[in-house]
Amino acid sequence: MVHVDAVVLADAQRPGQSVLEDGARVAADTSQRLACDASRVVMRHDVKGDITEIGARTRTIPPALRRALNHRDRGCRFPGCGVRIAEGHHLRHWARGGPTTLSNLALLCRRHHRAVHEEGYRIERKPDGTLAFYRPQGWPIPDVPPAPRVPDDPAAAIRSANVAHGVHAGPHTMTPLWHGERLDAGYAIDVLHPRARAARPDS
Repeated sequence: MVHVDAVVLADAQRPGQSVLEDGARVAADTSQRLACDASRVVMRHDVKGDITEIGARTRTIPPALRRALNHRDRGCRFPGCGVRIAEGHHLRHWARGGPTTLSNLALLCRRHHRAVHEEGYRIERKPDGTLAFYRPQGWPIPDVPPAPRVPDDPAAAIRSANVAHGVHAGPHTMTPLWHGERLDAGYAIDVLHPRARAARPDS
């Protein structure tokens, strides 16, 4: 449980508390990350710090919206990641006026959620709805193509490809013929580069 002032959630540079239940301090950026997808209780205090009002506990991302988010993103959206266990991230934080809507949300795994909030990485949603990711230096992170589909029986697929290409692999296919002698660089070049062999005067 983290106690954090509203002004700190809106701006990590503003003075205010961001502490655990036992009084240990937490970085404001960390509090903003935790508040992206958590249970929230709003408490109002008077000038002396005494609680004057407390609201009901709510989710920052309601369950129905979370289900839609999971269905749309299917895991972490950071390029090349795709980890299925992920947290909801507000592209524009709700404490800064960002709406809790599907268009303002994206799933990020815990590692990449921390990178965005605490390590300077940045996400923007383009007009066409796609997400753009940027490094702390401002360099764009290119998207990664989806991984190729793995056949149901990979070994059978490899055997079929070998047969189609005339490759007959057996138990001794990978046994080397080398007995530990020194490399003959000239012979190696002749074998690997036939044109180099043709250019040799003694050929």
